[in-house]
This record gives sequence, structure tokens and C-alpha cells, in this order.
Amino acid sequence: MKVVFLDRDGVINKYPGDTKYVASWNGFRFLPRVKLAIAKLHKNGFKIFIISNQAGVGKGIFSQGALDSITQKMLETVKKSQGEIDAVYYCTHRQEENCSCRKPKAGLIDIIKKTYPIDLRHSFFIGDTIRDVHTAKAAGCQSILVLSGKEKLANCKNWEAQPDFVFSDLYAAAEFILSKK
Repeated sequence: MKVVFLDRDGVINKYPGDTKYVASWNGFRFLPRVKLAIAKLHKNGFKIFIISNQAGVGKGIFSQGALDSITQKMLETVKKSQGEIDAVYYCTHRQEENCSCRKPKAGLIDIIKKTYPIDLRHSFFIGDTIRDVHTAKAAGCQSILVLSGKEKLANCKNWEAQPDFVFSDLYAAAEFILSKK
């Protein structure tokens, strides 16, 4: 099974900024060519899973209902663009709760592996932070860092983990993945 794991904020939608949250659909903005990238991956037989920390729920900044509403609208919009996200997994815990599902831990990927026959060595995790790179490495996936969100290439000397690949955005990463077939 061909699988791509995606972080959400900074990969699919505009990164809201440090210590800020996408708390409603009005605050959700798809990044350029994201829907096209997801559609291309889907049409080429990739299963697509979103893995995202959404601690705003645990902190009481927005409700689980608000998160569910954002997710539903995101999925519907992607589907209208001929794409498909197979499932969305969120960690809504605060960092201090030290749960196993919060990135950089690979707990959410472990949950997915129980349901789907995934070969993680041939799967990709695309994120916009070094935390996402750590998650990919913890799970045994290939890591792709995109520069469309939080992380900047200028910081590369300070990265405590090196991504396997770096691209400008999800579309460029998807083109690379599709070229490896």
C-alpha cells in the first residue's frame, strides 16, 4: 500500500503563526496547489492520512466540535477537487500531558498501522517542522520537510534532525513522490 502522511497546518493550510491556532473554518486557508497535489496522489493510488497536533482543543481555545467542523469542510473541499484524504488523526492533548499520540512521537501512525497494511519504509511523512521529521524517523517513514509553513531553510544548521528531502511545498513534494514510481 502506497501511503503519504501529511501534517495539516503549514502543509495543507496556511500556518497560523507560533502560538496561534486555526480555530474555525474562517481561519482555514488552503495553500496554493494543495488540492491539486492531493488529487494527483489520490489518482495515483496513494492512501493519504493527516497526522496533526491540535492542542487548541486540550487548551480550551476551540472545541472538538469546531475541529470536527473544520475537518469536515476540508475533506469536502478536497473531494470537490477530485482528491481524497482517507482518514484524519489528531492529537488534541497539551504537550505537558506527554501522551503517546502527540508528535514527535509516532503513536498516531501506530494506530493507523493496526488498521492498514502499511510498509512504512516506503511511506512518506510530509510536514513543515523538524518535529514532523522526528515523527517520520520514529515511525520508520521517509521524511519530507516542506518550506510552506513554520520551518525555514535558513535554520538548517540548527536542525537537530535532517529530513530525507526538502521541497518548497506539498505540490513539489507530491511531484517528487510520483516521479519515484
